[in-house]
Amino acid sequence: MSTSPTEITEFFQENGYYLAKGVYSPTEVAELETDFDRIVQQLRGSGEEVDARWKGAAINKIDTNTTVVHTHNVQIYSAVWLRAFLQPRFLEFSRAVLNSPDVILHHSKLFQKPAEKGAPFPMHQDWSYFPSIKDTMMAGIIHVSNATDEMGCLRVYPGSHRLGRLVESSGMSATESDSLKDYPIDKALVVEAEPGDVLFFHYFTLHGSMPNRSQKIRKTVLAQMHSGDDCIEDGNHHLNERLVLSGWNYHAKRSLGNKS
Repeated sequence: MSTSPTEITEFFQENGYYLAKGVYSPTEVAELETDFDRIVQQLRGSGEEVDARWKGAAINKIDTNTTVVHTHNVQIYSAVWLRAFLQPRFLEFSRAVLNSPDVILHHSKLFQKPAEKGAPFPMHQDWSYFPSIKDTMMAGIIHVSNATDEMGCLRVYPGSHRLGRLVESSGMSATESDSLKDYPIDKALVVEAEPGDVLFFHYFTLHGSMPNRSQKIRKTVLAQMHSGDDCIEDGNHHLNERLVLSGWNYHAKRSLGNKS
């Protein structure tokens, strides 16, 4: 896999994804996993609903008896995870992928796929959940554990980001089979990863994952990011942290800073 910033940018622009190897050291991963597990323990003790398995026909075609533990914004739980998003190598790769010195964290989310019954995600695009004006939005999946095919690692269709905004591509629409019928999950590229790796992908890139059928827990945290000269379309109500990880936010204004 290419390693120079220019090569990373070119690979991502061509393929819509990039796997960055060894971004976090074993020592860093151990620290991240400790706080990952602590977050999961706190979630399970909260009394809240923490199973984020999707509903609908698309996921039921893959599996019907699975679960996944989920929460947004790990940085509100843990300073260790906030530092993870500011780690120099993570930001080097993020800037190269975005082809921008300015990196804005839109939100983060934790996914724990339990052993033997970790929930899949059907093929989908992410753009409809938090559309940005310039469509620079991408994700970086930080791998806290191994992610093998048996564990339900991510699958992508390289180059599918060039399809743009597909109609009914959220993964949960009853009518989306027409948009995604040519992109079955079993034909997608399997992208296995090791602890400390980060898998970046554009929010147009078709992606999904199969169930975790292994004896091991799959642990990941996803950081959703966009360029500092981009912003979310008006009227979108998804969580939007607007946390500047690198450079500058060109759309920040007083009214945003004063919101409670």
